[in-house]
Amino acid sequence: MPFVYAMPMMMKRKSLTRFLTPAITAALAMALMAPAADAGNRRDEQDAARRAMLDGQVMPFAMIKRRVDAAVNGATYVGSEFNPSANRYRLKYVKDGKVVWVDADGRTGDIIGMAR
Repeated sequence: MPFVYAMPMMMKRKSLTRFLTPAITAALAMALMAPAADAGNRRDEQDAARRAMLDGQVMPFAMIKRRVDAAVNGATYVGSEFNPSANRYRLKYVKDGKVVWVDADGRTGDIIGMAR
């Protein structure tokens, strides 16, 4: 006759969390540090664009963006870069799953070129 325990036996599982926690922590730390390295450069770029606009060297970004938005016919705006030495903006859009780069003259707001 088999012996029946009063309480069923349970197998103890080794928790993966003690092994995954250091890996997750390291990945999270790297993800948080990566944008921080670029944050200073982005801030300098924004400051340069603002100084150029206040000095009258370039048009306000909102005006340039409106002109470019009209030219890309419904593409979704993603972001932009400013080149202070040339006073040019490069705007990034996505349309039909493809990235579209548009270069605009900061002084006039005219589109200089487009690339897919």
